[in-house]
Order: sequence, then C-alpha cells, then structure tokens
Amino acid sequence: MSGNHGGGLSRRAFLASTSALALAGLVAPSWGQESWIPAATSDLPPADGPLRYLDIGDLHTVFYNKFFAEYSKARGIEVVFDGLTWNDIGTVVPLGVRNGTAPDVFILPNGMPPSVAVASGWVQPIDDLIPDFANWKAGFPAGAFIDGVNVIDGKTYGLPYTGDRRSSSLLLFNKEAMALTEFTPGPDNPLNWDQFRAAAQQITTNSKGRMYGWIEGGNQPNRWSDAVTSLAARAGRACGNSAAGFASGVDFHTGEIVVDSPEFVGAVELLLAIRDDGSAFPGLMGMSAPQARAMMPQGGAGMILQGPWNVPLWESENPNFDFGYAATPAPAGKDGKTYTNSVIAIGDLLFINAKAKNPQYAADVFQILGTLEGQTQWASVASPGNPAAFPEANQRATLSERSIGILALQEDQVRVSPNPYAKNAGFVDVARLYVAPTPNLAQTVQGLYSGQLSGVKESLTVLKEAMNVALDTAFATAKAEGANVNRSDLVFPDWDPAVDHI
Repeated sequence: MSGNHGGGLSRRAFLASTSALALAGLVAPSWGQESWIPAATSDLPPADGPLRYLDIGDLHTVFYNKFFAEYSKARGIEVVFDGLTWNDIGTVVPLGVRNGTAPDVFILPNGMPPSVAVASGWVQPIDDLIPDFANWKAGFPAGAFIDGVNVIDGKTYGLPYTGDRRSSSLLLFNKEAMALTEFTPGPDNPLNWDQFRAAAQQITTNSKGRMYGWIEGGNQPNRWSDAVTSLAARAGRACGNSAAGFASGVDFHTGEIVVDSPEFVGAVELLLAIRDDGSAFPGLMGMSAPQARAMMPQGGAGMILQGPWNVPLWESENPNFDFGYAATPAPAGKDGKTYTNSVIAIGDLLFINAKAKNPQYAADVFQILGTLEGQTQWASVASPGNPAAFPEANQRATLSERSIGILALQEDQVRVSPNPYAKNAGFVDVARLYVAPTPNLAQTVQGLYSGQLSGVKESLTVLKEAMNVALDTAFATAKAEGANVNRSDLVFPDWDPAVDHI
C-alpha cells in the first residue's frame, strides 16, 4: 500500500536542518581514533586466513581502505579488500562461487535478485551470526528488510547499509563548459531535453574542439539502461527501473512492459541525436563509467549523466574542478520523478558466502556497519553517492555544501516504486526462473547507439515482446512448480508515483 510522502522535508528545510546539525558539531569521530571500532560483542574464533571482502569500487574502496586498516588492528586479522567494476563483478563472483574461491563477503552481480543467490546456495543467513540480532535489526529504518528480497523463509540475508533515494543519472556538468552555452542549469533549474541537446552542441562548438558536450561510460551496459530509464521516468513514464530484475520496465499501474513507449523511444532518440550532432565524446563506447567520469575534470567533456557518487570523488581527487548538478533532463513541460525499487539500495547489499572461511568476522563487520556510529562514518565518506541507510547518519555526517544539496535534491526527486516481493512471496520463484532476453534493454540501447541495431521503436518493440515471453514463461513455470502467483499480481492500482510506496 502507499506510504508516506517520499519527499519528507522540503529541499529548503532539508538543507537548513542538515547544515544546522553539521554546525552543531554532530559529526563522525576522526579516522585517527581507533576507539570508534567497538569491542567485539562476542568471542571471535581464531581466523582461518584473511577475511576476504569484495564490493564495488569507487567510494566503497575509499571507505573500506580506511575502515579495514583500523578494523584489522582492532581484531588482529588480515583483511583483503577488492573493489571492482560492475563488469568485473559480473564475471568474478559467479566464477568464484563455482570454483570455491569466492571471498567471505561479496556483492551480487548487477541485476541478480538476492532470492536467486539464496535459492542457488551462494549465500548464508546472518540471523545466527550477529549477537543480539533482533535488537540490531530493529535499529534499521522501516523498509530496510523486505520479504522476498533480503528476508527469505524467515531468514535474513545481506547487509542493507546504503539507502537508495538517489538518481543514477543526474546531470553533472563542468561549470566552465556550461559558461560557453546560453544555459544556467542547477538544482532548481533542470535542463529540458532540447536544452540538454543544445548545450551539448554549444559546448562542442564554442570550445573549438577542446571538449565535447556529453560523455558516458559506453562499454558498461547498465549505464545505457539507467540513463534511458531515468530520462523516460522524467518524461512521465513511471515503471520499474533497471535494478528491478524481472519487473524492469513494468508499469505497475497496468502490469505491462512499457520499454517501447513514446517516453522510452524519445529518450533513446535524444541520445542518438546528441551523437549525430557530433556533440558526444567520440571514444565513449570504449569507456567504463569510472573512465568516463575521469574525463570530466580533465576537460574532455562538459556534461555526464551519472550518479551522485561522482561528487565526493571529484571533490577529493580534483579539488579545483568546479562543477554543478541538476536533475535528469525532462521534456519541456514535464517534471516526472525518478524511481527506485526500495528504501535500501538492493544492488549494494553485501552477503556472506555460504562457504565463507571467516563468517564470524564477516558478521562482525556487518554488525559494526549496522550501527549509527558505523553508518555515520560511512556517510561521511560516501554520501551523497551512497547515502547511509540510517537517515540520521546522513544528517550527522561531515559533508560538503554540494553533497548536502544533492541529498536534498534527491529527497525531492526520487520516489520508491512498488516492490512485487512485498506483495506476494511467489515472486521469489518468478525471479529465480526469469531469464532475461538477449539483448536486454541495456544491450539494445547500446546496440542502437553503436549502430549495430537500427530502428529505435522497432528494436524496443522486439525487446518488449521478448521480455513478455520471458516473463510469461517464468510465471508459468513458477505456477507449475506450485507457486501461487499470477502476472496480475504486478498491478498496484493504488500506486501514486508522487509518493513512496512502502
């Protein structure tokens, strides 16, 4: 059923309250103090080799390099941390599980539902590994633990330590580049689609070849689906986003897949128009998202559609880079929201390997990161790109003015869409059985951009039909195996896209 209004505080009130908290001195202890790593809440056994921990890179690497340096000293265990790209995780994790070399803790490949990892025996529950588990779990905000997602058959899986009220495709821009245009975008003045295209042209032309208007990590498929889904959502097409697994592209008002709707077609055509104008960075198809991000402070491009995790990285690594931010562009006259699947970032859930050598130490780390102190330390490094699951931690964290502003923008802009798992446990079986078509949405858009596919509407309609076949097959098989679930269960007639559905 529909929950409270997703915005909570107004943007202005959020900025005022967060700034006031920072000024009041409610900040995380410095990293130099070992005392913030608490004593273990239970006796830990002798370590069986190092604790091996795998997560996404970027800000996660920045945090964990600091955290594990202190944790290792406090617990007397060696920790080996790897921060990888999504492309690498999609290869390394499945291979490691198959050959028995997966680390003690890992993040799942992009788009893999946790229920599938549980059903496949990849991961183990944490209920019996964390002391006083019920009280620890009760400290999380509502919506952090979802039946069918990270609670399956009464057992809890995964650490929900980051929030997902964030857009993966904000407009981030070089202010020097934007000064070459007629536009002045900002948090209260987003560009429309025509202005976005025109700004890209003007940056390219007026810089006299010194920089291009727009760049993206083109060899990382999820960047294409994220960008197009966000653009379509801002155009008014509310549906499950690219992290929703079998429900990606589903309009929860009708239960129908809408990836060939006018909004999606228009979003793809917008990106192709920027390409055809000569305003896109010519080498973007060979770049990962981090590589594309790195070109921005170097002056290679003026705009990028990526997430807020870029902000603290640029501020830290390129302190002289003057950049601004705005919501994802929307067509003129439109102001649709951006949608996420849950209060927590399901894609950021960390799991304990079913065959972990050091599960107690892994759970000890989870226990620490699931406290207000641990969450505040996390937020001080990673917000607003990966905000803490605890809202209070984001307010207590030491953040830049720009980061505080982006948190406020996302409070205004991002809403939680319906989560099918919370409605019917049978969706766990559907997720396990669903085999996404190839090419999927990300690969279809990537193929259209690269020229391997032609005809935007035609290609997206072919995709929709293939997605419908895959979805119908998964439902039919799940029902044949005894699941009480129907495709009509994907309809949420009470959903108001303007408010959170939690």
